[in-house]
Amino acid sequence: MKKRIAATCVAAAATAAFSLAAHATLKPGDAAPAFTAKASLGGNVYDYSLADALKKGPVVQYFYPAAFTKGCTIEAHEFAEAVDQYKAEGATVIGVSHDNIDTLKEFSVSECHSKFPVAADADSKIIKSYDASMPMKSTMANRVSYVIAPDGKVIYEYTSLSPDKHVANTLQALRDRNAKHKTP
Repeated sequence: MKKRIAATCVAAAATAAFSLAAHATLKPGDAAPAFTAKASLGGNVYDYSLADALKKGPVVQYFYPAAFTKGCTIEAHEFAEAVDQYKAEGATVIGVSHDNIDTLKEFSVSECHSKFPVAADADSKIIKSYDASMPMKSTMANRVSYVIAPDGKVIYEYTSLSPDKHVANTLQALRDRNAKHKTP
């Protein structure tokens, strides 16, 4: 009986965590919180500003749990390989994690292949403002990707701990947006 109760409690906790992950993020139409953070591109540190990036076009902003972990490395490689496709859609990419800037200097070169910046959110303020926290560890980012329009509104959100579909889904969201905004 105790084993059944324990299993039920574990299942309930897992369901609650999944619900938080599935429903706590910003949704299309929400305003993307503006931020400035230390970021690294190709090992060079600078101040990244979302507002400045949005002046150039849509931004694909993805949150990931931690640099140099298996899933985050896979995801960084996939975003790096797709940078030219994002550029063709008029968009830029920024990765955000709770890692410190020294870690991200190395990660931006070795795993992002100097193709896009990664921002340090060591105090998790950006993660929390985007409701992108890991359900059981609020200081760490969940794997969440947003497409943000130049007006600062979220036009797409995708949450999955698997890194597999973040690039394909955000590219499709950009293509759909651009198809709607083409002038004849």
